[in-house]
Amino acid sequence: MRLRLLLAVVAIACAAPFGRAAEVPPASVPVEKAIDQLIDASIADAGATPAAQADDATIIRRLTLDLVGRIPTSGEVEAYVKSSDPNKRAKLVDRLIASPGFVRHQAALFEIMLNPEGDRRGSGALRTYLADALHENRPWDQMFREMILPNESDAKLKGAADFLRGRISDADKLTNDVSVAFFGVNVSCAQCHNHPNVKDWTQDHFYGMKAFLARTFDNGGFLGERGYGVIKYKPTKGPERVAKMMFLTGATVEDANAKEPTAAEQKAEKEALDKAKAAKTAPPAPKFSGRQELVKVALKGENADFFARSISNRMWHRFFGGGLVSPLDQMHAENEPTHPDLLAWLARDTAAHKYDLQRLIRGIVMSKAYSRSSQYDSENRPSNKLFAVARLKPMTPQQLSTALRIAATDPASFDTLKPDEFEKRIEQIEIVARGFASLIAQPTDNFQIGVGEALLFSNGDRVLREVLTDGAGTVLGRVKTMPPKDAVELLVKTAYGRPATADESKALVAYVEKRKGREADAYKQVLWALVTGTEFRFSY
Repeated sequence: MRLRLLLAVVAIACAAPFGRAAEVPPASVPVEKAIDQLIDASIADAGATPAAQADDATIIRRLTLDLVGRIPTSGEVEAYVKSSDPNKRAKLVDRLIASPGFVRHQAALFEIMLNPEGDRRGSGALRTYLADALHENRPWDQMFREMILPNESDAKLKGAADFLRGRISDADKLTNDVSVAFFGVNVSCAQCHNHPNVKDWTQDHFYGMKAFLARTFDNGGFLGERGYGVIKYKPTKGPERVAKMMFLTGATVEDANAKEPTAAEQKAEKEALDKAKAAKTAPPAPKFSGRQELVKVALKGENADFFARSISNRMWHRFFGGGLVSPLDQMHAENEPTHPDLLAWLARDTAAHKYDLQRLIRGIVMSKAYSRSSQYDSENRPSNKLFAVARLKPMTPQQLSTALRIAATDPASFDTLKPDEFEKRIEQIEIVARGFASLIAQPTDNFQIGVGEALLFSNGDRVLREVLTDGAGTVLGRVKTMPPKDAVELLVKTAYGRPATADESKALVAYVEKRKGREADAYKQVLWALVTGTEFRFSY
């Protein structure tokens, strides 16, 4: 991998917002145009020079990885590069978003976002729910409602309950996880005392959010919610307090049922819960629901700004490799966005268009800011937070495992498939790839390849058994009968989606020719070197 790409991984970004306020685009401007207007203005104001637009081979690789979670086949790359259609990028984006792979990949990413400590292999009910919702392009605010107020009697919506179910045994964790996932706010530091560094977050905020959620409990495998109860906490100064239901903005909800239950109420509740358990049904909903009140207040007026800003920031992070606000769970006045006007515009636009995630994603990946090169022809590389140069993004475990299998497959075997057959073949590859993916750590913003992954690729026999095979339908099986130069060219093209450079071809051909009579083993080593290199590991 080129040194410039390696340098991009460790580039250090400054924390302050850039430049003076640019002219804010009107609401009628397409998403991609608004992004480019505001990003370009900040780059110019900083006196920086942006990177050139990436070449076609890089663009199709980046888009395919980001939208459907795999590298493109060499046939897809060749067709895209050779096309002279001025609208080929828009057509590619629309085709990928409409494909089943988009739903599978985005559902996996949303599951990681919502359940970062959970199952990575996609067998859970939450993943099924997310896939159905994304297939329908369900609005994000509707998905929020369905996860906070799950309808367990509806088979299509039942999986949404898993977001709450895995957390209800720890109300403090539930409170913080809801705040982080949907509002971009980590309030855990305000649990024992007012936040020492962020005046926005006090104990009232933490326990106010907890009051919405703490009445939730498990009843025979179904989620239940009490219609009464209080949350008490001891502040750092003064007597014990009873928490009001209070959103992050300070907006409160009056709760006439904020009281301790009487003996009669407890008895009536127990009888109703036991009856529901025996019938194996969800317990009756309370007349007053704290979670319902949370949904109402969170999506109302100015309160909804947290919700809209958080999903806009998360989608930006997903496709640019860094947030407009970073870390993603530190959305507060002490941590300004790098581009305040842009985040505000995206949040308003997303809310105005009913939280249409496909529209937001399409606008982001159609922008010139997204399609800049990750290479920069100067030592004075602009700060990462200018978004003047594309960042390297490490593949997720599933992306990497799927990419390995595509790189190991004879590309000709894809070229003869009809579109539906092609999609089914890719899905089969993804299913097979899950086992290997489970052995790889999920990357974070400060990604470094761990010891486990390094040993897996250098010493483990699983790569040899699952990737470096030379049977029918594999690229290694095909190159066994080819001249070394042609074989090397095909291996590089299949793995990287680009032609081999003259230096690469010369070095790799020389390596193979030195092993006359053992060419098959030499080609395995060549493919191993390609797929374990930095260029393969990252989306660039």
